[in-house]
Amino acid sequence: MSKFLLSAFADEIDSDLKTQMDVLDQHGIKFIEMRGVNGKLLVDYTLEEVKEIKNQLDARGFKLSAIGSPLGKIKITDDFEPHLELFKHTLEIAKIMECKYIRMFSFFMPKGEDPSNYRDEVIHRWRSFIKAGEGSGVVLLHENESGIYGDTPERCLDLLETLNGDYFKGIFDFANFVQCNARNYPDGFELLQDHIVYVHIKDAVYSDHHVVPAGLGDGNVVEILKELHNRGYEGFLSLEPHLSGYSDFSLLEPNSPGYDLPEGGAKSFAVAVQALKNIVKDIKGE
Repeated sequence: MSKFLLSAFADEIDSDLKTQMDVLDQHGIKFIEMRGVNGKLLVDYTLEEVKEIKNQLDARGFKLSAIGSPLGKIKITDDFEPHLELFKHTLEIAKIMECKYIRMFSFFMPKGEDPSNYRDEVIHRWRSFIKAGEGSGVVLLHENESGIYGDTPERCLDLLETLNGDYFKGIFDFANFVQCNARNYPDGFELLQDHIVYVHIKDAVYSDHHVVPAGLGDGNVVEILKELHNRGYEGFLSLEPHLSGYSDFSLLEPNSPGYDLPEGGAKSFAVAVQALKNIVKDIKGE
């Protein structure tokens, strides 16, 4: 039996942690994939500052589903050593936060060049991450992202098979594959299904790559979530709405969270939550 746990990039609601938690509480979501908090990336805080953030989360009953780090989101030609030090710092943050997952990337490729030219360096850098993380119990999650080595399902599979292990797994991000003009279903999903332990919820359209609420784009969100449900997936569905400026609020019903709010992060977030909850309810026959 599947178990979908909802989480969110709460910095898309507001930069303020209290506001993030207030809004998430309204939606019944108690997990955060923490990227930015109080105007700064989590990975840029000192460990003492991180402990204070953890205290605030604990007081409200919130936990992190993952650290939404920017690790691996530099050019493959950039100096790696400072980045490796940032990774080691992030491991310490994960320990304080009692967080199992760190979201990461596989480096931006030079525009116009064949990514295969940089494969060996990508693998080398990721092996350095994995070695540094040995014994921590933290799982490093690779997110498919436009412009990095692992932007297509095929290159994601290359990484996941080459670096295969208990502490290196995959995130499936619907919108990011669409924005690379990859076919999510059945192609991408069937390639990656055995490596997926975490899912990012956002959707997009092929025509101009703009992001839309889950199920309203070309990302095959419904089909893939059905597959995961039928396979007994137990893990996070992490909302990363990217709906800044979105103005269709027809999914919101009177008296629902966000319905009476002015346009902004919290209202756009409410649309994203409602779209996902509608899909999950239909899949589970509720």
